[in-house]
Amino acid sequence: MIDIKFLRENPDVVRENIKKKFQNHKLVLVDEVLELDAKNKEVKLKGDDLRNKRKTLSSEIGNLMRNGQKDEAEKIKEEVNKINEELVENEKLETKYAEEIKARMMKIPNIMHESVPIGKDDSQNVEVKKYGEPKVPDYEIPYHADIMESFSGLDLDSARRVAGNGFYYLVGDIARLHSAIISYARDFMINKGFTYCVPPFMIRSDVVTGVMSFEEMDAMMYKIEGEDLYLIGTSEHSMIGKFKDQILKKENLPYTMTSYSPCFRKEKGAHGIEERGVYRIHQFEKQEMIVICEPEESYEWYDKMWNYTVELFRSLDIPVRTLECCSGDLADLKAKSVDVEAWSPRQKKYFEVGSCSNLTDAQSRRLGIRVKGEKGNYLPHTLNNTVVAPPRMLIAFLENHYNEDGSIDIPEVLWPYMGGTKKLVKK
Repeated sequence: MIDIKFLRENPDVVRENIKKKFQNHKLVLVDEVLELDAKNKEVKLKGDDLRNKRKTLSSEIGNLMRNGQKDEAEKIKEEVNKINEELVENEKLETKYAEEIKARMMKIPNIMHESVPIGKDDSQNVEVKKYGEPKVPDYEIPYHADIMESFSGLDLDSARRVAGNGFYYLVGDIARLHSAIISYARDFMINKGFTYCVPPFMIRSDVVTGVMSFEEMDAMMYKIEGEDLYLIGTSEHSMIGKFKDQILKKENLPYTMTSYSPCFRKEKGAHGIEERGVYRIHQFEKQEMIVICEPEESYEWYDKMWNYTVELFRSLDIPVRTLECCSGDLADLKAKSVDVEAWSPRQKKYFEVGSCSNLTDAQSRRLGIRVKGEKGNYLPHTLNNTVVAPPRMLIAFLENHYNEDGSIDIPEVLWPYMGGTKKLVKK
């Protein structure tokens, strides 16, 4: 959510930002906010006038009573009562206008960074850089589900009977590899100076609307029936929510945290749920990182964060590339975002395995996160980034380490997490 003061002073900038995101249906919101804001100012001024008048009359009543002019005092009391009734109605209008303004402001997208490329959807995202040499071996690499099943490591049929499509059982060496990658990613981020955290896996609605747009909420979140609770789609939701309504000490910034959680997503839309694989699913596990920092430091942290993900994947001998997300692919609260994509030698293309985003002060404003500064309180910037998210990441891992005989090489950095195992061999 942007600052209403910024909208008042720069309505054309806000309109142009909406157009660049190809959300012309939201242009009307700018005019509606300006109109409601003007009405709200009038109501507030009227309220101030009424309160001043009441104060003057109340003082006059006291003087009259002291002078024994009770009848005159009673007449003014009636006038004060009428002012009180008018104030009640006026305050209702103030509340009404404030709620209507907030409802519209919550739908207006954050102001994008000037470097964001303009494009309608993810097909127009821009490649930034490749890391590592993508290779295609001279032997066939099976579909990732077939590789897992060849190690008796994936059971989709049982999962369908238990929970339906979009769920899975990981078993044996594949399950261990999954946990090893998560554990390695945890320690990787701790060694970067991040504080490890395991957050709540459910959050209240006021946190949901604080960290994401209504459109994202509807497309992603699972609601717990009969309770004001949602299953998280990523631990960023509860990690940023941890600071809701808090006034942070300037000397404690930046907050740098890495968190583990299961994640739950509806995956509504054109992509749908896979029948056989584990690329697009309802449930997965994830190691995440978040930063809450000084506004002037947020883009420095942004570059550090996505570079950490690139470094982690390269330490596992997986080629990756970075893609700058275009305006149409940028979620409403994000000012800038970059996707990290891993190389798939089977498909001979890259696919998304993580995303890093700078949300500037949008989440802080929605959640009431402030910093106590020398000249008053101000809003910090918030950022989030995927460290690693298996089982999707397992697809890239298995394909890039698959040998012609069907075995899987384990990179040296994972040996301690795999009990010294250096190669997975079919039993």
